[in-house]
Amino acid sequence: MHFDPWSPEFVAHPYDVYAELRRERPVGFYEPTGQWLVARHADVNTLLRDRRLGRSYLHVATHAEFGRPDDPEFQDPFWRVVRAGMLDVEPPVHTRLRRLVSKAFTPRMVEALRPKVARIAGELVDAFVERGGGNLIAEVAEPLPVTVIAEMLGVPEADRHLLRPWSADICGMYELNPSVEAQHTAVRAAQEFSDYLVGLARARRADPGDDLISALALVADEGDTLSEEELVGTCVLLLNAGHEATVNVTGNGWWSLFRNPAELERLRADHGLLPTAIEELMRWDTPLQMFERWVLEDISVGGVDIPRGSEVALLFGSANRDPEVFADPDRLDVGRTDNPHISFGAGIHFCLGAPLARIELAESFGALLRRAPKMELVTEPSWGPGYIIRGLRALEVRI
Repeated sequence: MHFDPWSPEFVAHPYDVYAELRRERPVGFYEPTGQWLVARHADVNTLLRDRRLGRSYLHVATHAEFGRPDDPEFQDPFWRVVRAGMLDVEPPVHTRLRRLVSKAFTPRMVEALRPKVARIAGELVDAFVERGGGNLIAEVAEPLPVTVIAEMLGVPEADRHLLRPWSADICGMYELNPSVEAQHTAVRAAQEFSDYLVGLARARRADPGDDLISALALVADEGDTLSEEELVGTCVLLLNAGHEATVNVTGNGWWSLFRNPAELERLRADHGLLPTAIEELMRWDTPLQMFERWVLEDISVGGVDIPRGSEVALLFGSANRDPEVFADPDRLDVGRTDNPHISFGAGIHFCLGAPLARIELAESFGALLRRAPKMELVTEPSWGPGYIIRGLRALEVRI
């Protein structure tokens, strides 16, 4: 088998291919996507922090100057939303947005959410246990972050069913070479979510509440405030990044534990291992397998010259299994303490929501360990079609 992000077999188990890449071709050009694949932890970690690369190049060059076609006109609503958030922009715009958002989305605010997250996780798990199990992803993993983010943003309960489909559809654009149908679906979802958030933000500016949209609408720093588009872009990013990853860490994580029964029993016997276990589950089968960067100045990586205008594909899944950094990297070890995984990224784009994700995962896994100590797998799951955002279609278990 070779690197093939459209192959179900590769998506199900890419790690042998990653090991070969790290040994034989740690930096190499991949013709089907026109990207440079980077496989080793040291290189991935360095490039995430290197300011000669960026999530975007539009602050220094046009599409034509980078040898790229203009975005199709029908995609305008999607890019208007995405490029108004901080993930797909670079300094100085990124610096300003992150500063403003950080004043509203503070560590103190996140920590204050812990009792609410614990309550929501407990209610979901209680109902799941009462039913005797079912699809862990649809019934526990998905509702938890959506409910938390909805409550955090102040989305009315009657509208919350809209959030998960919007998020999934928007994230479809981030896969490699998305189909035209997936592109149109992402555009429609971005437009619908944007329209919805504009209405909510205007209502909160006029009548603020105790929620993040109100805080973002009112946040100011030396007279600087978020525009309406920036507020919407920030909320879309919080939903997508804070939701897709948490869902897939939960699904991938339980599947990893079921495949490693000795480690599952170890965790069941000692819940004090939960913090290190969560970090290890994010490392061992990370839901974000690849993160892309544009080369803004000529660089050399591992002795390979990569010219300005190129795109690099940083293989998080490979970096997290690098034996140069992790002892016995293919072994799941819920007690692993030396664990510099990069599942949350690094550098200026390090995940702003990492503390909230860790709280959600701790409360979700903790509630299941306590209330369903004998939970077992019903049938082997299958992987969804996505490679960049990689997760299971379902995870059927019984209590």
